[in-house]
Order: sequence, then structure tokens, then C-alpha cells
Amino acid sequence: MKIFIAGATGAVGLPLVRALTTLGHQVTGMTRPGRGSDRLRELGAAASFADAFDPEAVHKAIEAAAPDVVIDQLTWLPANPADIIKSMPNDTRLHREGGANLIAAAEKLGVRRYIMQSRGFYLEAPAGELADEAARLRYDAPGEIGESTRTVGAYEDRVLASPSLAGVVLRYGFFYGPGTWYRPEGAIADQARKGESAIIGEGTGVWSFVHIDDAVAATVASLTAEPGVYNVVDDDPLPVAEWLPAFARWVDAPEPKRLSVEDALKTAGEEAVYYHTRLSGASNRRAKEKLAFAPRPLLWKGA
Repeated sequence: MKIFIAGATGAVGLPLVRALTTLGHQVTGMTRPGRGSDRLRELGAAASFADAFDPEAVHKAIEAAAPDVVIDQLTWLPANPADIIKSMPNDTRLHREGGANLIAAAEKLGVRRYIMQSRGFYLEAPAGELADEAARLRYDAPGEIGESTRTVGAYEDRVLASPSLAGVVLRYGFFYGPGTWYRPEGAIADQARKGESAIIGEGTGVWSFVHIDDAVAATVASLTAEPGVYNVVDDDPLPVAEWLPAFARWVDAPEPKRLSVEDALKTAGEEAVYYHTRLSGASNRRAKEKLAFAPRPLLWKGA
């Protein structure tokens, strides 16, 4: 196939390009000018320079690539995970405006399939249960998280309602593995070894992770799978109070400290409290059935 990837040099984008070119697909990666283009060419992909916020530039880039499939892997993440909430408005704008430009161009240019990156960790679910694909994103989440979920949710609806595109929504869990924050030499491990990790309150928020290579495998499978929503998460949803100490042991870091909700609200904000106390895990059953998804066990579980 001819495949156009926006965000082609990100944590998912670059290994996805590698996998697709290895399988013989013709890949064009949209990226900013700089070293990213060299990485794409090294993998045998074409580089396209277009500003996601410029609708005309995006249209011309997709027109030149003439793809069968457009994949949106755009993200705006900081180098330091401590800045995640500060960077979230930019990421939200990227999905709202950049995503709108991509899908509009794809529809006008007769692209057959459209695949978007979504969130598998902001899903609504009753206490003690896992969210399936019918779950909605948490529009009532506080602060910047709520702004993000409402924007991404509207984008999901737009993709799935397109009259001309076979729309696929991939709700990934928190990425771990090469090129991510969650690896032995990653930013979260550095924080843990510095004694900066903390469990807020009871740490009852349940997180679903996914190894970056498993996310790539599911994305490749979605090229020809039934359109719709898929939760791309592993089999090990765990509350913060369980996974964070295990992660610390895995990266040879001290046990995370405990922080009360009241203190965390003062020092870290309501979004941090939400991450540690309100998130729900997700079910991957549909991805297993339709994408032959076979995620590896969480690498630090039981460490």
C-alpha cells in the first residue's frame, strides 16, 4: 500500500515506518525539517515537510503522496514528563486543528482508510471494571485533561462518521519500551532513581500500558482490519499503587514515597491527582479478536 504517516518520527511513528517499509509498503512520513527526514530516508521512506496547522500545506502533502491510507500519529509531548500538563494545550490544539486538516484532505483526495491515535487511558468505566470500545472518553476530567478528552473524543466521532473513509480509532495505552519515557534509561526511570516518584493518595487509578512494538504491530494489522475502535493495551491493567513500586524495582530505584491528596493538590495539581486516583484500565478483547493482537506481559510486573 501507499501510506502517509503524520508524526512519522515520533515514539510510534518511526518504528511504524520501519515496520511498514520492511513489509514492502511505500511510506511517506510527514515531519518537521531537520534530522527526522534523514531517519525516514534511512528507513526507505519519503519525507514530506508540512505544517500540520496549515491546511493547504497538508492537502498538498497528501496529494503528492497519493496514499491509500493516512495514519495520524501526531503528538506534542515534552522531553520532561514533569511538563506534561503544561504541554497539553499544544497537544490538544494539534489534535483539534492538525487532525481536522488531515481528515479534510484525506476525504477530498479520495483516501480509502484513515487511522488515528487516541487514548486508552482516559476511558469511562464503572469502579472495578475495564473499559471496552463502547466506553466514552472522560469529558468531565479536570483541567487540561478534560480539554484533551473532549477534543480527542470529537475527533474520534469525526473519523468514525466519515461517509467516505474506513475509519479506525486506535486507543493506545501508556507507551513503554524503546524511545518512550518508561524504559530503564527513560525519563520516568530517571525520576524514580532520583527519589522523585510518589504515589498520590491510595494510588487506586488503574493504568493500562502497551509496549511500543506491540502498538506498532496492532497498527499494521489495522491497515486491513474491520473499521472501528480498538483498545490497544496489554493484559496487565494495574493500579498505581502496584505498578509504580514494581517499576521502581525494575529500574533499580528506591520505593516511591507517599503523598496525600491534599498535599498533591497543592504541589502537583488536580490533574496529577486524577492520574493517580481516577483512571480506569481498558479491555483489549476486541483487538485480540480482530487484529490478532498478542501483547507481551508488562515487563516490570512482579519485579
